Amino acid sequence: MFRTARNMLDSVRARLTVWYSGVLAVVLVLVTATTYLIVRKASMQRTDSDLEVLADSFLVTVHAELEDASETGAAAILSAVRQSMIEHHSNSDAFVVLGPGDEIVTTSDGLIPAGTNPDTSVARAMDTSAIQNFGKRSGHKEAKLETIRVERTRLRAYSRPFSARGQDYVLIILHSLQSQNEMLETIRLTFAWMILLGLLLAGTGGYFLARKSLEPVVAMGAHARRIGATNLHERLPVLNANDELGQLAMIFNDLLDRLDQSFERQRRFIADASHELRTPLAILRGEAEVAMSQPGRTAEDYLESLGILQEETARLTKIVEDLFTLTRADSGQYSLSPQDVYLEEVVADCAHSARTLAREKNIELRVEASSECLVRGDQILLRRMILNLLDNAIKYTAEGGRVEIACRATKMGCEVDVTDTGQGIPSELQARIFERFFRADPARSRSGREGGAGLGLSIALWIAQAHHGRLELVRSDAGGSHFAAYLPGHTAASTGAD
Repeated sequence: MFRTARNMLDSVRARLTVWYSGVLAVVLVLVTATTYLIVRKASMQRTDSDLEVLADSFLVTVHAELEDASETGAAAILSAVRQSMIEHHSNSDAFVVLGPGDEIVTTSDGLIPAGTNPDTSVARAMDTSAIQNFGKRSGHKEAKLETIRVERTRLRAYSRPFSARGQDYVLIILHSLQSQNEMLETIRLTFAWMILLGLLLAGTGGYFLARKSLEPVVAMGAHARRIGATNLHERLPVLNANDELGQLAMIFNDLLDRLDQSFERQRRFIADASHELRTPLAILRGEAEVAMSQPGRTAEDYLESLGILQEETARLTKIVEDLFTLTRADSGQYSLSPQDVYLEEVVADCAHSARTLAREKNIELRVEASSECLVRGDQILLRRMILNLLDNAIKYTAEGGRVEIACRATKMGCEVDVTDTGQGIPSELQARIFERFFRADPARSRSGREGGAGLGLSIALWIAQAHHGRLELVRSDAGGSHFAAYLPGHTAASTGAD
């Protein structure tokens, strides 16, 4: 049973209903309890007020009877008191008069008119010592109100001292609280049924309201459960973009958009990587099969085949190393080795290494790296970024062209500019220039040194971002392209803390 109840509370609708019903129960109990106490207090105050008025009227009648009485002494007082008891008789009230020694002078018992139905609890009270005890406690000085209990019955007792013919007496009026108790009991039962009925209606209504309110969440959950890697293009329905559930659906749809884009890049990455690896592997296999199928080939033929195998192996190794670098970068496992680096020296060294490539195509390579640029970074990665930019510029510049590289200090740090006089990049393709395996010239052969894998600019961009900088394509048109890398500067005064 406890396990079933616990399983029911696993539902948000059930928990909302329980909380709502619990709060409502506390509010109803507080309201009804306060109302009940106010009604009970008001009823008791009204009873006390009625007893005071009744006592005043009783004593007025006693004094009037004494003025008209022909008897003298105790007999006149007894006759006047009894006549007043008869005139002020009620089924719920009884009268007792105590003398100077707190002895009972007379009571209204036996004076009840025929045909009346007196309250038996009041009659029983006059036969007990509780009346005399109350009279002794009240004394002969001032009026007193008190609730006394006779057996299981509660009575409201009121005492009033008075004088008659030079003697002190105490008038005691007993009022039965039975009708008041019955009224309060009715109120308690009414409030109890109201609380139970209110909780039942509120719980039922709250459950259906919670169910109705959470239906969009259930629908979103069912829809999200159907979304997988094959249908990431589907989105959750947004019924109301202004409420919390609509905003949740929009946030989840944004997440699906990012996942869809990530999956698409992954699929394209895998497809492009497979295609890039297939070409050198096919060449390696083809050359090996040719070499093995013709045993009568000369040494020169074998050397030519080995050269092709070596070239394609180097290209394949470069692609695999670039893929491994990007994979480690995406997973955050590539740790940098920061140190103080003078960027102008790295630029000059990279330009010296790239002159051989430029000389093969009769390309003029100009270097401007005179100003001092101190940065904090991984020297190997920075060198690789600059070499990738130079290799890209030389690769897409026609023979007899010009490539320029400059390194200068700026207010924010250091800037490396690489410009060429190549054919430029079409405007519709410039936004994709840093994508992996993307090449602005699809017709370019994928074999040989000219046919790179399209990973150089992607790696260069990652290196710039890993150093808290950025890499941008500043300009690309028929006159050539201009790439700029911006890196934050580093002062020599702070090197000791690193």
